[in-house]
Amino acid sequence: MVINKRWAAFLIGVGVWTWVIWPRFGLAIWKDDRSFDGSAPTSFLWVHAVLIVASLAIGTTVGVLGVRAWRRAER
Repeated sequence: MVINKRWAAFLIGVGVWTWVIWPRFGLAIWKDDRSFDGSAPTSFLWVHAVLIVASLAIGTTVGVLGVRAWRRAER
């Protein structure tokens, strides 16, 4: 499959966007009163942590694919 530079830039942008948004969301979840019951993490925290990790993994994959497509489009 051949991806042009415009789509490659879009994929890179999605990867960057993911890394800008999700860590900030993670910090907000960490500070939320529902995240801990005393000092023990709650299911609220664990569910959001799994979602954040999955989203970062997907965003990283999309960004890497975008970089690879960009490099290939230059050839």
